[in-house]
Amino acid sequence: MAPIGTAPPPAATGTASQASEPPRLLDLRPFLAAPLATAPYPHLIASGCLHPEAVEPLRRDFPDLRRSGFHPTDSFTPRGAFAALLAELEGPELAAAMTARFGLDFAALPRLVTVRRLSAAHEGAIHTDSARKVATLLLYLNPGWSSPDGRLRVLRRGDSFADPVAEISPEEGTVFAFLRTDTSWHGHTPFVGERRVVQIAWLRDASDLERKRKRHRLSLLLKTLFRR
Repeated sequence: MAPIGTAPPPAATGTASQASEPPRLLDLRPFLAAPLATAPYPHLIASGCLHPEAVEPLRRDFPDLRRSGFHPTDSFTPRGAFAALLAELEGPELAAAMTARFGLDFAALPRLVTVRRLSAAHEGAIHTDSARKVATLLLYLNPGWSSPDGRLRVLRRGDSFADPVAEISPEEGTVFAFLRTDTSWHGHTPFVGERRVVQIAWLRDASDLERKRKRHRLSLLLKTLFRR
């Protein structure tokens, strides 16, 4: 049996439709192989989660989001390789991989996908995520990262960036996934500029999903009304 999250080997002969299927963008093998840490909360960090041939098309097709913050995917029109990436992130393979790593049935949970391009100085504060969330996965899409700021830190406490358990450079193909707990502290020091990331949040029920969507829409509306 093929490992969860990987495509089965091709058959010796196939139909024309099978031969014409687009290549996968996500590579879940590093995600499935990465060590699962349990302290200070269940999380894993994996690099190389994009196939090499996906990198340039995703750079080209990343949405031109002009406001900071996370944008729900229904607030813009995804195109090209980026639209294909979103389809994979919302597909069964990622849910199966999350189930394999964290032991919950992620296929049964509603999910919210949001996208960030720009980071503002006030963002990145230490937090644990809303109690409505079950788990979160961040896929970073930045072509290299030289700044000491903007690197996500896995933290033991909610009042200090000092002494992190891990620090994650937000480079292309790097994934950080974790179960939400009351002590799932994380954040990054302030960074202003492009910090590309796709966030997948699995929520407890559909009503939580709709509340999250309304909250994101309201946040974007207020940023539009009051931007300088």
